Amino acid sequence: MALSSTDKIRQKKQKFLAREQQIIETALDLLLLSGVEKVTVAEIARRAGIGKGTVYKHFESKNQILMRIMLDYERCTAENLRKGIEAVESGNPGAAVKAYFESRLANPALDRLVQQLEIKLEYEADVAPQMEELLEIRRSSIAKLNSLVERQISRGVLEDVPPHFHYLACWALAQGAVDVCFNRGFSEDFGDKEKLLKFITSIGVTMGNRGQFRGSLTDL
Repeated sequence: MALSSTDKIRQKKQKFLAREQQIIETALDLLLLSGVEKVTVAEIARRAGIGKGTVYKHFESKNQILMRIMLDYERCTAENLRKGIEAVESGNPGAAVKAYFESRLANPALDRLVQQLEIKLEYEADVAPQMEELLEIRRSSIAKLNSLVERQISRGVLEDVPPHFHYLACWALAQGAVDVCFNRGFSEDFGDKEKLLKFITSIGVTMGNRGQFRGSLTDL
């Protein structure tokens, strides 16, 4: 049975999107293996088994590919956080923090790469709209976190300090966990990195709970 024109268009779009995802996944593998500066569009095309010109049908530049990797990561983290916040409201007070730590520590190498990409692309004009989109996703997540922390403080679950103290403390702990994975002075002594990261996550989930802070804001 011959395909209708609508089915042909749908099939063509699916192939286009599948090839685009292949480009992203190939680029990500190369970036994690070789580093940001050593990866070229030509190498991405060769590894993906397509022509260099085909890559440019999907992305105008290497920066566009890098920016897509960043956006995908930010969207995934934001979605996991959203689900965690919903779980908190359903009676699981540590769910949002757990979701945040698990998102960042599931693949520390990817987390570190995305941070490197953000530094590289921060002021690049050709990805300025996408960078603003990423920052808007982040601002939205922060606003949701701020509201959640305020509610948890009013419920007596968290210490009564400015809400940003809580989520920035979580960011600092997660950041330290990522950094320690690549610190030569520590990483060789891990023994079991996965268990260490789970331990750090368990600390993060209870960090800031009411009763832990033995002081007042005037002491800070």
